[in-house]
Order: sequence, then structure tokens, then C-alpha cells
Amino acid sequence: QVQLAESGGGLVQPGGSLRLSCAASGSILRINTMGWYRQAPGKERELVARFMGSGFIKYAESVKGRFTISRDSSKNTMYLQMDSLKTEDTGVFYCHYGDAQGNYWGQGTQVTVSS
Repeated sequence: QVQLAESGGGLVQPGGSLRLSCAASGSILRINTMGWYRQAPGKERELVARFMGSGFIKYAESVKGRFTISRDSSKNTMYLQMDSLKTEDTGVFYCHYGDAQGNYWGQGTQVTVSS
């Protein structure tokens, strides 16, 4: 089993920045993928950014150039630096972890971009 704990969400004005963190604990395998997903009100959950198995990073077109995903493997922690935030970035952000054991999701952290 893997547990994920997100933090860092909040209320920010358009143009502002936030940094999300996702700490993974439990049976972490060396080969895994991690990523961030977002669910806006009334919409389906969608990919924001993720590490692919080959080390390649995939970003949603809507966040390219504004968001940066990173991770500290020594701490089993992943980050999402979000800059130049827009009102349409509002939603619940979820951390995802996947490996040979299965797929795991965090509880989500709310990000609200509003003036």
C-alpha cells in the first residue's frame, strides 16, 4: 500500500503562485510514475503534469510554461510549482502514484484562483 498526502493549496489572486507538495509513504517501488491531476467544478479529472516511466515529463498544454513538476526521490516527495495562475486553474489538485502494485490517489488539495 502507498499513502499520498498533498499540501500547499489555497486561495491566490490571478498572476500569483503556489507550490503543491505530495509526500508518498508506504511500499514505494523504485520503478514508478507520479503526477498531478486537476478536477475543476463540474468537469472530469484531467492530467496537469506527470513523470513518465522513461523520465520524460508530460504537461497539459494549458499549463506549459507556467507549471513545473519536480521531485525529490530521497524524500519520496513530488512538487508542482504553479506560476502565473489563472482563474481557470481553479480546482482540486490530486497527486497520483502508480507502480506494479496499482494506482493510488491522494485526498486532493483545493486551489482557488480569484481576485
